[in-house]
Amino acid sequence: MGIGPSDQAKIALGESLFNDVRLSHDDVIACSGCHRLDLSGDDGRARSTAADGEPLDFNTPTLFNATLDFRLNWRGNFRTLEEQNEAALLDDRLMNTSWEELLPKLRSDPDYSQRFADVYGAAPGQAEVLDALAIFQRSLITPNARFDRYLKGERGAITADEEHGYQLFKAYGCIACHQGANVGGNLFQKFGIFQDPFAGQKTLSQADLGRFAITGAESDRHVFRVPSLRNVAVTAPYFHDGRTASLGQAVRIMARNQLGREIDQRDADLIVEFLGTLTGEYRGQPLTSAADRLQQ
Repeated sequence: MGIGPSDQAKIALGESLFNDVRLSHDDVIACSGCHRLDLSGDDGRARSTAADGEPLDFNTPTLFNATLDFRLNWRGNFRTLEEQNEAALLDDRLMNTSWEELLPKLRSDPDYSQRFADVYGAAPGQAEVLDALAIFQRSLITPNARFDRYLKGERGAITADEEHGYQLFKAYGCIACHQGANVGGNLFQKFGIFQDPFAGQKTLSQADLGRFAITGAESDRHVFRVPSLRNVAVTAPYFHDGRTASLGQAVRIMARNQLGREIDQRDADLIVEFLGTLTGEYRGQPLTSAADRLQQ
């Protein structure tokens, strides 16, 4: 099924809302402030700044391809984009708004009033705002990664070293958790199966506890949603706390803690080369990272 005019209008409306600071308390930040679609769907920082001026608990995940994940956010505490969006809007450390503050602002805007009437046959309301935002976010798919083209039979889409890196990615066992259409994002896993990645930390944050902070189940301690590796080469820093901006170091951390293996520099470099083939396109242009943009 193709996208019809009504769907296109909803996507355009959702995009306007996504970029509108009026969705936050006192009009200070838009969704796009942390999820920069001109870069890689995140903000390139270890942790964004909260509404209270302090760092947020988690590294901002990219929104690109999030619709392909089975759960949302690092702890997987949301099943739908609508649910996640409402939580972000109302969270006093994120958008810090309320429906009582937000909706009158939209209804007083003649352009929004007309567009909501055209698309939904109603004034801007809670359900309509969440629907438009979610429909736009579901459009944030990044196709045409070189690895996708390789899998479709275009053997020259990746280099020999990148193909070697793919074989190593499988041989070391990375593919056990990072598989499927989104190269991850479809299961929960404990961070620290063979070694404790939190060893040496003086204190553990609520974020470090993973799903345990939500469920209270001991089996969920340090358990997180496995992130998608699509566009991973341009979405540094990595991990729930943004602990490293080096993809090579992230590969070695994962091998040590998740697979109980030490990867030599050459193999790690080859796996990183393979991961670079997972960068897709948005609106016909390859995604780029904040670091790359600064160098341009």
